[in-house]
This record gives sequence, C-alpha cells and structure tokens, in this order.
Amino acid sequence: MRRNGVLLVLGLFAPLVVAACTQPAPEEVESEAVVPVRTAAARKDTLRGLVHATGLVTPAPGAELVVTAPEAARIADMPLGEGDQVRRGAVLVRFEIPSSAAEVERQAAEVRRAQAALANATANQTRARDLFTRGVAARKEVEDADRQIADAQAAVAQAEASKAAAETLATRAVVHATFDGLVAKRYHNPGDVVEPSASDPVLRVIDPERLEVVASVPLTDVTRVTRGASGRLAAASRGGSEVALKVISRPSAVDPGTATVPVRLGFVRPTILPAGAPVQVKIEAEQHSNVVVVPEAAIVREGDEAAVFVAAGGKAMRRAVQTGLSDGARIEIVSGIADGEEVIVEGQAGLPDGAAISTAAPDSAAPSKEEK
Repeated sequence: MRRNGVLLVLGLFAPLVVAACTQPAPEEVESEAVVPVRTAAARKDTLRGLVHATGLVTPAPGAELVVTAPEAARIADMPLGEGDQVRRGAVLVRFEIPSSAAEVERQAAEVRRAQAALANATANQTRARDLFTRGVAARKEVEDADRQIADAQAAVAQAEASKAAAETLATRAVVHATFDGLVAKRYHNPGDVVEPSASDPVLRVIDPERLEVVASVPLTDVTRVTRGASGRLAAASRGGSEVALKVISRPSAVDPGTATVPVRLGFVRPTILPAGAPVQVKIEAEQHSNVVVVPEAAIVREGDEAAVFVAAGGKAMRRAVQTGLSDGARIEIVSGIADGEEVIVEGQAGLPDGAAISTAAPDSAAPSKEEK
C-alpha cells in the first residue's frame, strides 16, 4: 500500500519536472563595448628624413677674440666691461710688462754698440788701404780690415733684428679689438697679475652678428648629412616658430672611438640667441618619393616590433608593419599597409585585435611636410 502511494506521488511530480525542462532558455545577449577612434588614410607621398642632434650656439671662425697675456704681467687698464660695445681698433687691455721695456732698451744699446764697431772697422779699412797704396802696409792688412767690416755689418744686422723682435713683443702689451662686437666675458680687473696661458684668459670679445650652431651628430647618422642641407632649430617655446639653418661643413675625419661628430650650421637670418645657448637641431637628410606614409601617431611599438590598427568593417585589425624614414610627424611604411587604407591614429592604446570601433570623420590623408 505504501509502495503504491510513493508511486502515486512520483507520478504527480513527473509532469512538473518535464515541464520545467521544456521551458525555453533565457536569451543570450552580447555586450561588446564599441571604442570610439579617429582614423587617417595612408597615402603615397614624398618624405624626407631628419637627423636629430643637440648643439651649441657659438661664434663663427674669426668672430671671437680671447685676450691672454703675452707673458707674465700685471693688468694696467681694462676700459670696457661685460656687454659693452666694441669698435675695431679700440683698446681692450693694457699690460704692464717691465721686462719687455727693459729688453727693448738692452737691444737698442746693442745696436748702438754694433754701429760703433762698424764705424771703427770702416776707419781701419780706409787707413789700411791708404797705407797699402803708398806701399807702407801689406795686402794682408787690407784683407783683415775688409773682414772686420763684414763682421761688423753682420753684428749690426743681428742687433737690429733683436731690437725689432723686442719692440714687437712690447707692442703686445696693448691689445686692440680686431672686429666690431661686444665684450662677452671679463675674467680679470686692473691690478691683477695674469699668466701667459689659455687657462688664464683676461677678456672675451665676440661678434653677435656672426654666430653659428655646432651640432653633435651621432656617428651613425653623419653620412646622411650633406654640405648645404637645410636644417632648423626646434621652437624654443610652444607655438614659437622654428629658426632656419644651413649646413656649412662636416668633418672628413673623426677621432677613434668617438660617438658624435661636430657639424657646423649657419643661421639663414641673424639670430637673437646668445652664444653658448644649447639648442635642438633637425637636419634634412635623404628623400624617399612615392612611398606609403602614415602619421607617426598611428604606430604602436612593442619592443622592436611595430604595428598599426586598420579600421575595416567596424573592426580594428592589428597589422604588423615595417617602417622606414620619419620626419617626426609622418613615417614611411615599407610593408604591411597599402595606399588608401584607414589607420587608427587616436584611441588605439590597449585596443585588442578585432575590437569593435566607431570612427570619427577620418582625416583625408596624413599631413604633408608643408602642412605641419
């Protein structure tokens, strides 16, 4: 009887279990977020590479004068101070060199002594010839007198040369400006005792109208730089304009083990930058024509690998690429992207391959060099 009751209960629950199993499952809903991005079209264009380097504004050759003492001396006078204008021929420094003046006097005395000896030799020669003519003196006495004349004349010439050298050294006690410019640095004051050494300068004068940039170009890039190539200084402030330069010269030899090479660039127009100012330089290098170009912002780098995300069919498709030249704003794509494909330039950070995207109105093309 109990067994029949259990069967009856199970029979009543069985339809309920079947009914529960046959109810439709809840509808599955996909919830993939759509990422907004901005795109630009890859296009074929001409691209010129840039060499980036640091540099210093320096006076051009002949536009700098560093005054040092000709020998150990005391500064007697320095009429100009830092920042003063200098005219060609103006007195910059007067040195007091007692030994120099004394040497001039000594050499002058030597000249007078030699001239007196020459006068005596001339008189002896005249007397010897007169006696020889009258048959009183021998020919050897005349020959000796002639030799004394020659020796005396050589002594006079040597004394006069020594006196001229002493006078030349004495004139170095007064230093004059060799060009128009201004006093860039004053290292000493009147009364100071200075040494005749480049490590103990007295005054520095430069011509601010003749400045150039000496850039330290990496050795690996020096072959890309040619004489006459255009360059520019990076803008000193945000929104400022770049300063045009031109390559004046590059060295034909470098020291072993060096990492950088000095390259001189001249200003196309006069600059207000001060000598010694550090600058960032961009030098135009090789040019590639008819190559696929995209904005530099499109490149995603992971270690040594480079990739871009291509926008196609509402999806972001990751594409490995090989890059070439770059001018800082645009970059050449050697392989991986075709002309006309839309690449993501904003919003691709952390984006997974195949992610759903919504694109803003795409840029018509990567900005050209003239549009930067």
